[in-house]
Amino acid sequence: MRCTVLGAGSWGTALAIQLARLGHDTQIWDRNPYRCTQMNEDRKNPRYLKEESLPAGLTAVSDLTAAIDHCELLVPVVPSHALRQVLVAGADAVRADHVICSATKGIEDDTLMNMHEVLVDVLGAPDRTSLIYGPSFAKEVARDLPTAVVVAGPDEASRIAAEAFHGSHFRCYHTDDITGVCIGGSLKNVMAIACGVSDGVGLGANARAALITRGLAEITRLAVTMGANPLTMMGLAGMGDLVLTCTGNLSRNRRVGLALGEGRTLADILEELGEVAEGVTTASSAWKLARKVGVEMPITDQIHALLYENLPVNDAMGALMGRDRRAERDDD
Repeated sequence: MRCTVLGAGSWGTALAIQLARLGHDTQIWDRNPYRCTQMNEDRKNPRYLKEESLPAGLTAVSDLTAAIDHCELLVPVVPSHALRQVLVAGADAVRADHVICSATKGIEDDTLMNMHEVLVDVLGAPDRTSLIYGPSFAKEVARDLPTAVVVAGPDEASRIAAEAFHGSHFRCYHTDDITGVCIGGSLKNVMAIACGVSDGVGLGANARAALITRGLAEITRLAVTMGANPLTMMGLAGMGDLVLTCTGNLSRNRRVGLALGEGRTLADILEELGEVAEGVTTASSAWKLARKVGVEMPITDQIHALLYENLPVNDAMGALMGRDRRAERDDD
């Protein structure tokens, strides 16, 4: 297929490498012409995944309209806060035969829409729109290490996208539970910050396991309230992505939490990181969404307070441990 990836960050670069590796005629869009020239001449991304070589079938372009016009499969991978802006800018170039598969994770802070809802809101075409989520560090995908993900969307759209990405050591499953995949794949970043904070202050492996487990419980609570299948939370976009992001040292959100736990300021952490940590934004939007739909999410509450209300780290962790005892399952 002819494929275009919108966004040359770490994850966009990795997915573009995967598509080109499988023989697809692939373009990657970066708004910066100089970086595009460097990628095309040096065969490496000068800013992200710098050590990984770009396959011969991958070219970089800075013209958004030309990049979209090139493809049959359009893959937006820009940060959640920028997705709507990029889609609006390129909307006139989107054709009726485009299949769209986004890898952007998050919840839009102003509208509280998930990324699938943002795509449909701007571009229409819900029958041609899917998302690719799951436990997948960009560096490992770029290096062709074994990875399994899930594509969520209507049958035909998810099948086309999954078949395009599936191959080599990259395995794609599919599902029609768009809401479950969106909520699971977005909220795991908030839980990764929580686990990083816990590890940063030295609370130990028991605390990390408790945060992952209870984090999954509150993610599931929100997802089901929004209409998701609870079994999706046991899958790749639920438990799979949650475990990876909360425990893997390549996780940007976990690194943010670790640094917060060590006493550093959020501004300094994000400046040093140099990349988007979606959990910071999602902590705000998820906190708002939970209140809107009336779902109790205590871990999200404390991470929101830590990031946006200057709550001290020890107070946030103490508030979680001081909660009243309750049944483990919501239906007990």
